[in-house]
Amino acid sequence: MTALSARPLPASLEVRDVRLSDPLVEPLLAGLSVEYRARYHDLLTEEQHRAEMAHYAAEEFAPPVGALVLLLEHGAPVAGGAFRRRLEPELGETARLARADARDADGVPAVPTAELKRIWTHEAHRRRGLARRVLAELETRARALGYPRLYLTTGPRQPEAAGLYRATGYRPLSAAAAGAPADPATEQPFGPLPFEKWLTR
Repeated sequence: MTALSARPLPASLEVRDVRLSDPLVEPLLAGLSVEYRARYHDLLTEEQHRAEMAHYAAEEFAPPVGALVLLLEHGAPVAGGAFRRRLEPELGETARLARADARDADGVPAVPTAELKRIWTHEAHRRRGLARRVLAELETRARALGYPRLYLTTGPRQPEAAGLYRATGYRPLSAAAAGAPADPATEQPFGPLPFEKWLTR
């Protein structure tokens, strides 16, 4: 387990907990939408894209089961992310799990698991370590809400995100998530890349 350190923020940056309905969240959602359309335009129809962006109810990203965090610079959102409680079966190979008791026989998390979603950094503010800071903030909040484990997926055309998760202690749950070519016997060539991380042992 790699703990992310939360270094003091520069004076120009502020961490803010928000609700999905907060107008400050709009740049995050719009930025993600542009990113997904650019990278997956040939894999997702417009209808599928809209369905993905609207898939989760606002209360899923609010305490006591979730959180949504923004990093603001001079009051404007520059990065953010959220988590919700994962109740659905997970992707990834069982043999790659850090602990055998992580899932039940149907692949559903057997321990309280926070699923990270909507991790975003404004394109003009990348390579500043902001995504790491968002991860640290989300991990702190998940731990405070009693989650021992985190789970996430990222897209196969987001190598920067996959690299960030590997570098910050997230365990790849598939060959492709580990950076190897997808195993055609167990993985879809353009399927999501799953990861997990235990906050407690």
